Amino acid sequence: QVQLVESGGGLVQAGGSLRLSCAASGRIFRINAMGWYRQAPGKQRELVARITWGASTNYADSVKGRFTISRDNAKNTVYLQMNSLKPEDTAVYYCMLNEGSIINAGDYWGQGTQVTVSL
Repeated sequence: QVQLVESGGGLVQAGGSLRLSCAASGRIFRINAMGWYRQAPGKQRELVARITWGASTNYADSVKGRFTISRDNAKNTVYLQMNSLKPEDTAVYYCMLNEGSIINAGDYWGQGTQVTVSL
């Protein structure tokens, strides 16, 4: 079983910054990718940013240029640096990990951390 522990959410004013962290532990065969998703009230969960263990990244258009995803392979940890935050970034942010072999991989999710951006 894989566990994901998120930290770093909170309340911040528009224009401010936050850094989210997500540490993975447990029975990990091979991490293929980690990422951050978010879900605002009344909306579907959406991809924010994703990084493969080879360091390829992709971002939602709405966060490009403001958010940066990075990872520490040795610590099985992924980070999301969020700058120039906007009220529309308010959501519960979930860490995701894709782990396993090429023919048998699965996704794991964290419990979520609230990010609230005020005017």
